This record gives sequence, structure tokens and C-alpha cells, in this order.
Amino acid sequence: MIYPEQIELGFYVWGETMTSANLANILYVEDDPDIQTVAQIALEIVGGFALKTCSSGAQALAEIHSGFVPDLLLLDVMMPNMDGPTTLAELRKLPTTAATPVVFMTAKVQSSELDFYKSLGAIGVIAKPFDPMELSTQVLKLWQERV
Repeated sequence: MIYPEQIELGFYVWGETMTSANLANILYVEDDPDIQTVAQIALEIVGGFALKTCSSGAQALAEIHSGFVPDLLLLDVMMPNMDGPTTLAELRKLPTTAATPVVFMTAKVQSSELDFYKSLGAIGVIAKPFDPMELSTQVLKLWQERV
């Protein structure tokens, strides 16, 4: 079935959604429950992605140990206990996520900070606050440009 929002956002490819053909499972790590909710709606309902939402880096590691295999890591930078870069470093130690593409979400978007995130292997950075109606498009664009 073709949904109007798929046509409007350009996600429809004959026979399937582009998101399911190229990018399906996202591990999303964000400590703020309100931001989690908004991003979950934006990515699942608007974008059609399957999202595994975690409130901490430790929970993200537990999900990977439990067998979740993400196509993309979407990490908040500033979190208590284990921030986004530290979470990424720990995820990189696991075979399942050693080479999984990563996108950081942060309000810290100075050029030196962007360079730092890129040096960690990020394929991109999404600035906070983000536009919920554009989030899935931004994620998909970064995914497609990762090569």
C-alpha cells in the first residue's frame, strides 16, 4: 500500500519503501524522554524506520548483547554517565556494531565539535533542536551519502 506521506517525502520506491530497502533498524540513544518521544514519532511514523530506543549507553550495549542488530546508530552526544562518544567507543568493541554507521545528535555544532564527531567516524551530525517533520529525511540523506 502506498501512503500519501511516502509520496510527499519521497520515500516510496516501486514495491517497497526506500527506508526498508536501504535502512531499516536504528539504535537510538537519547536520555531525554520528551525528545525520545518526538524522535520516535518522527522516525517510525513519518519515516517508516524500526527504532530501538535506549535511555543510556549502558542500555544500548545491553540491547546489542541481547541480539539487536542495527543498520544505523543514532546517538545523543550529551548524556549522564556515558556520553555519546563513549557509547560509540564501547559499541565499536562489539563485532555487531564495530562498523555500523553512526550519526550524532547534539546542540553543540561548532566547526571544531563537528570535526571531532567526524574524527570518531560519524557519517553526520543532526543539530538539536531538530524539526520532527524533517528528521527522517535528514537521517535517510546521511545514510545515502555515507559512501
